[in-house]
Amino acid sequence: MEFQGKTYGIIGAARSGRAVALLLKAHGARVFVSDTAPAEKLSEAVIELEQHGIPYECGGHTERLLHSDVLVLSPGVPSDIPIVRQAQARGLKVVGEIEVASWFCKGPIIAITGTNGKTTTTTLLGRIFEDARRPAVVAGNIGNAFSQVVLSMTQEHTAILEVSSFQLDTIETFRPRVAVLLNITPDHLDRYGHSMERYTASKCRVFMNQTQGDTIVYNADDPVVRAEVERGARPAVKKLPFSISKPLAEGAFVRDGKMVVRFDGQEREVIATDHISIKGAHNLMNAMAAVLAARVMSIPTASVRATLRNFKGVEHRLEFVRELNGITFVNDSKATNVDSVW
Repeated sequence: MEFQGKTYGIIGAARSGRAVALLLKAHGARVFVSDTAPAEKLSEAVIELEQHGIPYECGGHTERLLHSDVLVLSPGVPSDIPIVRQAQARGLKVVGEIEVASWFCKGPIIAITGTNGKTTTTTLLGRIFEDARRPAVVAGNIGNAFSQVVLSMTQEHTAILEVSSFQLDTIETFRPRVAVLLNITPDHLDRYGHSMERYTASKCRVFMNQTQGDTIVYNADDPVVRAEVERGARPAVKKLPFSISKPLAEGAFVRDGKMVVRFDGQEREVIATDHISIKGAHNLMNAMAAVLAARVMSIPTASVRATLRNFKGVEHRLEFVRELNGITFVNDSKATNVDSVW
C-alpha cells in the first residue's frame, strides 16, 4: 500500500493509538493524533508524541481530523461519536488500529474473540507456540498493541491476537488464517444500542473475510455461535467445532475423560481432562479452542499436551491465592459480567 503523502487522523492517544501513529509515520504517512483527555492526563503520550515529532491535540476532537485521508480509531473509541459520524458523512475511510496493523503483517494471523475466555485462550495458545519453539507474537486486546509488534514479524511468525468486538467493528480487510469464536453472551450492550443482534454481528465479523485455506474454530455448545457460523461462514472455510457435551465428526470433544481431536481424517487423544492444569468446564472449552488452533498450525500433540499440564492460567481469573483455616481464597476479579461469574 502507498502511505507516502497521505494523512491519517488517529483518535485516541493511549497505547494502541500511539503505536499505530508510529507505524504509519515509519512508512511515510503524515499522522495527527487527537484525544479528548486533557494534556495533564496524557503526560506519557505527550512525551512520546513530541519525541517523534507527531502533531497532536488534547481536550477534544477538532475539525483538523476531518482534513485526514483516513481516520484510525483506537480500540476503546466508539465508532458512533460525532467526529466519526461527520467523517463518514464526508466519505472518509474509517478503520481501526488492528486493521491498519494487519496491512503490515507478513505471517498468518490467529484471531481469538468471544465474550469470555479470550485472554486465557490467547495466553494459552501463545504458550503452546512458545513451548513448541514456534515463532509467534501475542498482541491485540492483551499486552502489546498489534501495531507495536507487527514490524518485528517475519513470514515465519504467527500473530496470536485477542480481538474484542470494539476492534472488530472497524476492520475492513482483516483476515485471520484461524478465527476462534469462543462464546457470545450479553455484554457491552450499551455500545450496541442494547441490541444483542448488533453485538453478535460484531463478534462474527472475525470470520467475514475468511475464504479458501482459512479455518474457523467455534463452540458447538453455544447455540448462538453455532447458528452464526453455520449461517455466515463461507462454504470454502474449514469449520472446526469443539464440544464438552457430545462427540463430533470433526473437531474436539471429550470421550471417557479424555480430550479427543478429529482433524483431516485422523483421531488423536490429546490429554486426560483432569490433567489439564486450568480447571473448570469453561477452561476445558478454552483449552479445546487453543488445541484446535494449534492443530491447524501443525504443532505436535506431545508438545501441546505438555503445555496443557503446566499452564497455570492468567491472573485475576479463578486465580488461587492461598488456603487459610480450611478456607480457599480465589481471586476472580476479572468476572465482570454475569456469564463470567457463572
